[in-house]
Amino acid sequence: MSDKELLVSEEGLKKLESELEYLKTVRRHEISERIKTAREFGDISENSEYEDAKNEQAFVEGRIQTIEKMLRQAKVVNSDNADPTAVHIGSVVTVKDLEEDFEEEYTVVGAAEADPNKNHISNESPVGKALMGAKVGQIVEVSAPVGKIRMQVMKIS
Repeated sequence: MSDKELLVSEEGLKKLESELEYLKTVRRHEISERIKTAREFGDISENSEYEDAKNEQAFVEGRIQTIEKMLRQAKVVNSDNADPTAVHIGSVVTVKDLEEDFEEEYTVVGAAEADPNKNHISNESPVGKALMGAKVGQIVEVSAPVGKIRMQVMKIS
């Protein structure tokens, strides 16, 4: 992860802080107990329980470091001062794909909060970049592996 600002909503910041607290207090303790129990099984050189617990410990510690860095770089975006007629972080945008003739709704979020399964797209993604600053009725083009996709902004809330 680079050292640039990480744009997040107030909700996104709270989620990161909550996940960090959970990892540091609950998960660390659970993994510590798993390691302790696995050691009691004897020879750790051929102990898969011990190996699994140590791998999980490494993953959790890595995630803790990642979240701590994200929090140091986080800049909370307050959409209260943003132009309500233009797409910004926090906007819920309905777009119409002009080639395929269907509508899709996206929530534009910072990269840390992106979740394509929930249609939360990053402002840094190709679609997010194209939509930032767009207004209702405007047509934007997105470069995709399949070629250019043309979308019209139908609604911003």
